[in-house]
Amino acid sequence: MHNQPIGIFDSGFGGLTVFKSIIGQLPGYDYLYLGDNARAPYGNRSFKTIHEYTWECVQWMFTQGCPLVVLACNTASAKALRTIQQQDLKNADPTKRVLGVIRPTAEIIGNYTKSKQIGVLGTKGTVQSGSYLIEIQNFFPDVKVYQQACPLWVPLIENGEYDQPGADYFVKLYLDEVMAQSPAIDTILLACTHYPIIKDKIEAQLPAHVKVIGQGDIVAKSLVDYLHRHPEMETRLSKNGTNQFYTTTDDTADFDHHASLFFSQPVKSTFISANDLVTCK
Repeated sequence: MHNQPIGIFDSGFGGLTVFKSIIGQLPGYDYLYLGDNARAPYGNRSFKTIHEYTWECVQWMFTQGCPLVVLACNTASAKALRTIQQQDLKNADPTKRVLGVIRPTAEIIGNYTKSKQIGVLGTKGTVQSGSYLIEIQNFFPDVKVYQQACPLWVPLIENGEYDQPGADYFVKLYLDEVMAQSPAIDTILLACTHYPIIKDKIEAQLPAHVKVIGQGDIVAKSLVDYLHRHPEMETRLSKNGTNQFYTTTDDTADFDHHASLFFSQPVKSTFISANDLVTCK
């Protein structure tokens, strides 16, 4: 197959912040982005449903020629990646690979903190999974992690309400809750790829010494390293410099408008229905 792009998946728009960083680190490759906007947000759904939706999307991306898919979504990485890697790929196509965003972040996040205390902000699903608690503990056993679910942030961002004055209340609400767990927190991890859109608002509500860390550059650098270590995969990827965008919402004009804000350049998407994703199983 001539066109073998790197697949980038998210439940909505947030993965575009990671996609933007990946292109910055790996220009010239072909990419295919899929946002499952029609079924977003994933954050409050069950493990079973998130795995089902994510695996449907991954399989569809395989049919489009992607030998490598990055789950640029913390909720999908927390609730679906392990099953996909350990079970689904073996039955579907063991030559394909699916990567996530949690492990690359956990591998280095402890390097940012001096107090050894980190706050992790994410969706309800990511927080409930405990994935960051487990992974960070593996790499930095001396670091204490405090989690905070921010269930209203993704809807505010997805609906374009994040820059309204009323959004400041909900930004402050969750930040106050995580900082109340430990005033010694000196590093905040944005464990949802949507949250960099409101990074300025988050920083404005925190003490000046608290560092706010997004995942885009971390995941992009990890992918560069992965391809260096796996030339058998790197040589399979096509390099024509193309970007394709797909969304499961039929309002592609609305998707393109919001996606352009996340991606920092114009986006032109194609509609793929969720029902068509199911037929790829």
